[in-house]
Amino acid sequence: MSFPSDGMTRFFPLSQRLARAMSRGSRRLCQALLVLCAAVPAVSLFPDAAAAEFRLCNRTQSRIGIALGYKDGDIWTTEGWWNVSANSCETLLRGELTARFYYLYAVDYDQGGEWAGKAYMCTREKEFTIKAADDCLARGFDRTGFFEVDTQEQKAWTVQLTESGQSKPAQANVPPPPPPPPRPR
Repeated sequence: MSFPSDGMTRFFPLSQRLARAMSRGSRRLCQALLVLCAAVPAVSLFPDAAAAEFRLCNRTQSRIGIALGYKDGDIWTTEGWWNVSANSCETLLRGELTARFYYLYAVDYDQGGEWAGKAYMCTREKEFTIKAADDCLARGFDRTGFFEVDTQEQKAWTVQLTESGQSKPAQANVPPPPPPPPRPR
């Protein structure tokens, strides 16, 4: 059995009669589809913007609750609660980071204690998204101290929360330093 030498038959063992019956236009379409199908797996090998994100890893033995503060355009926004199991990670924001500074507040559900700071923003006990960080109490929200995370203008960042000591986990007011930025590829 012989095949036309148009290159397509290397990929699909078409019969000679079917290959002859194919119009020139449909052959080009099939070739284009073959090229596209071959390119899709290769594209997935390259990192893309969708892989960029702001993540938090809970490196304690407790379940923790996370609230996040960030600038959304010109307005400060706080969101919560992400519940993060012991020794696991959670993506808080997807896509490339657009700000250098983000703010976190975390509470240890099992052992008590918190990771907090001096950047005050609005929260509440139940799931929330709150616009603006001023007049929290007057607007019916809690006023909570968040700690600052400097992403050093990286497009992706992971925060590691760890226990602050053997006797009282998660009692530190300042979290451990974040991991070093990813190495350039």
